[in-house]
Amino acid sequence: MRFDVLVIGGGAAGMMAAGTAAERGLSVCLLEKNAVLGKKIRITGKGRCNITNNCDVRTLIESTPTNGRFLYSASSQFSPHDTMRFFESLGLPLKTERGGRVFPVSDHAADVAEKLAEFDHRNGVKIITGSAEKLLLKNDAVQGARLKNGDDIMAANVAVCCGGMSYPLTGSTGDGYHFARQAGHTVNRIRPSLVPLTVDGEDGKDCRSMMGLSLKNVSVKVVDSKKQKTIYEDFGEMLFTHFGLSGPVILSASSHMSEMSPSRYRIIIDMKPALSYEKLDARLLRDFGANKNRDFSNSLSALLPHKMIPVAVQRSGIPPETKCNAITRDMRQSFGTLLKSFQITVSGFRPVSEAIITSGGVAVDEINPKTMESKLIKGLYFAGEVIDADAYTGGFNLQIAFSTGRLAGNSMKV
Repeated sequence: MRFDVLVIGGGAAGMMAAGTAAERGLSVCLLEKNAVLGKKIRITGKGRCNITNNCDVRTLIESTPTNGRFLYSASSQFSPHDTMRFFESLGLPLKTERGGRVFPVSDHAADVAEKLAEFDHRNGVKIITGSAEKLLLKNDAVQGARLKNGDDIMAANVAVCCGGMSYPLTGSTGDGYHFARQAGHTVNRIRPSLVPLTVDGEDGKDCRSMMGLSLKNVSVKVVDSKKQKTIYEDFGEMLFTHFGLSGPVILSASSHMSEMSPSRYRIIIDMKPALSYEKLDARLLRDFGANKNRDFSNSLSALLPHKMIPVAVQRSGIPPETKCNAITRDMRQSFGTLLKSFQITVSGFRPVSEAIITSGGVAVDEINPKTMESKLIKGLYFAGEVIDADAYTGGFNLQIAFSTGRLAGNSMKV
């Protein structure tokens, strides 16, 4: 089998690269190990698919802490707004929600995958189900790839778009790193990003007792105990689990914990971010006054979620049976401080298989940022999560896949 272009991996970057190259008149083969294209796309955003972020290129780069500047050419040539126009031109209406997050109006992630597949089919991409075993290389140029069934697909251009190692059941099993190393590329350390956090010890016990509790509209800070400074702040929703912490603000926070070690990072939760210490103290004074003959532990239902009350009472050091009219000013203010700075010490990350994305990957200084072509092997391209560039939540990572895939597809030549 011989084509102008072989794209390995039928995810966001791969389908974009394949369709773009085919649109230019090149003969293109898209090799995908799964029976359906875009398997990972179909489960992203809780099944809704946060396609991109309705922002400018500068915001996209600033939201990409790992090698964001490398993406300047790719994102300038295919920006978030270009991505929105692209999908709407394919007949997929979009909407923008909080934080600039862009979703299909249908709220069905499968619609995004289907539109990309239609884009490829319409432009004549040949889709083959199978897995590549190795690249075919000769004289510092790519020749194609050998499949695990022994077949060879010959192509002067090969794009590696295999994703990372997150969600391995979707096919992201690190194949792209194997191909990159075979071609002589450096693959930087692979670690989870946008991943839930594990919590051990007494804090872990507290998390387990609050398992399933979702906190909305809370403020979260991440403190690096080694550097003695706050490294991240966010506002939104989080979740207590049997292993520790999860939810949108926790996933975003995890991407800032690049040097993870047990007890290095602390999560500080402000349960009442809309209230100053003084206003919260006044609220507590009113609540305790209204419940003056009740036990302290039975007076907090209007203030805290049910599952959190036993933990907050225990952490306060105030005996549960203390009558509210016996709570001193110092006790009340100490309890207010607890609610404004509820602390959880992090022990580590959940496995990379549970991460939304993989941090690390093919070193960007070995890839031409203006074409996505390898600087080592002629005709070899990389796009998407396989590259060492990752961003925060909010649609930025899919945008990276679309931008780099588009650039690779536009840069291939015969």
